[in-house]
Amino acid sequence: MTEKLRPSDAGFSPDRRPPYGIIDIGSNSVRLVVYDQLGRAPLPRFNEKSLCRLGEGLAETGAIGQDNFRRTVEATRRFAAIADAMHVAELDVTATEAMRRASNGPLLAKTIERETGLKVRVLTGVEEARYSTLGVISGFYKPVGAVGDMGGGSLEVALALGDRVGEVTVSLPLGALPVESLLGLGANEAKREIDEQLKAGLPLSLAQSTFYAVGGGWRALAKAHMTLAKAPVKVTHGYSIPASEARDFAKSLWRATPAKPAAVLGVQPRRLRSLPSAAILLDRVLKRIGAERVVFSALGLREGLLFARLSPEEQARDPLIEGARLIGLPAARVPEFADALAEWTQGLFGKETTGERRLRVAACALSDMAWRDAPELRAEETFRRVLQFPFIGLDHQDRVFLAAALHYRYDYKDAAWLEPSIKLIGEEGRGRARILGSALRLAYRFSGASRQVLAGARLKVDGDRLVLEVAPAARAPDSEIVAERLKWLANAMGLKSAAVEER
Repeated sequence: MTEKLRPSDAGFSPDRRPPYGIIDIGSNSVRLVVYDQLGRAPLPRFNEKSLCRLGEGLAETGAIGQDNFRRTVEATRRFAAIADAMHVAELDVTATEAMRRASNGPLLAKTIERETGLKVRVLTGVEEARYSTLGVISGFYKPVGAVGDMGGGSLEVALALGDRVGEVTVSLPLGALPVESLLGLGANEAKREIDEQLKAGLPLSLAQSTFYAVGGGWRALAKAHMTLAKAPVKVTHGYSIPASEARDFAKSLWRATPAKPAAVLGVQPRRLRSLPSAAILLDRVLKRIGAERVVFSALGLREGLLFARLSPEEQARDPLIEGARLIGLPAARVPEFADALAEWTQGLFGKETTGERRLRVAACALSDMAWRDAPELRAEETFRRVLQFPFIGLDHQDRVFLAAALHYRYDYKDAAWLEPSIKLIGEEGRGRARILGSALRLAYRFSGASRQVLAGARLKVDGDRLVLEVAPAARAPDSEIVAERLKWLANAMGLKSAAVEER
């Protein structure tokens, strides 16, 4: 069954929800993220953090330092004011490891509440692991694997089992700041201590072939790897590499002396300090659980908190299709036409896998997003936009297919800008993208984006000929452009000729 795009409740609807925000008080930073709305495919409209380093020196003193305490209160007060000015309807304030452990953590929570009127929810380690894993579940399509979230003060690990979190959760004091302190004792000593903590606290029941890496330190490591490997798609979310390759790269970072400059690694200078900590911990965690592949996630704790607020019906929606709908339908000339396209293209490839169907439906939702652009720019601009857009629920290969299909929707020919990313989907993937894009191009031309006209037509393969059959009421289109587009579709499908006939 084709999943409906539900244009009636798209992002431009009068019933659109107000913005939703989270102030996340971590061990290293305080961050405000304001999402466009509380929904299945949330888009951040504001994202800023303040490096307060609450966990700095916590192991030695047991308390948050005076300056760090003050900066945290000031940052939270400022972020609360910004959220209020943005008319955020619901604002959650959460805190993690540093405030859990600090003797003056309760005082900090009370001070923030007095200064801002906002109540701080201090998460337990179990809650932190659960919400981080829910963030991965919200960001991928039915993910199965171990989820590790490396924060400033702690490491949380749990299992993502499709649409739920596994029962076993782990929280260990192995965040960026404590690991940084261990590295100060020497790399070998840090390795030994981390391995001991992992052996004692990370059960092998959490071992999975896929490891989802969450957290700013591991995202920075992914960016560094993408830069040095010249990855064709520069998007962290969904970036995947073999665990052996990840370990080799991580070792080159935490053993490096001195560290490579930020410009070489492609990371922000402020991230360089925590990169060795992220590298050594990833290396040792992967060794401990025996993962075969690492997938980096841009979604974690905050998105998990958001996801937990949704109804079961909303949680069950496909994040890719929801995101495509929210972006594509408001930009389309006739939003309802996308749903008709999804039905009309349903038999285009014969038997489809679930993954192939999802991409086809998403392409239909995005198929008219560039109609306002100059005609000569539509193919390239759409390709580049979709390739980099913060969609969720897909990996890099899916992203390239979707971008390529929309390129071919606007231009039959290959182009220089398709390289090198098009290589990720191979010739078979390129061929499917060309067929889908050509079919979308044909549908818009002969129907005028009319659901009624499209519903009265169908494609049929007759031997080595492609036939566009149209209902008598619609009459056979006699446009040369329609004939040309049908011919291009036949060519993409490997057929020798094409014709338009009344049925």
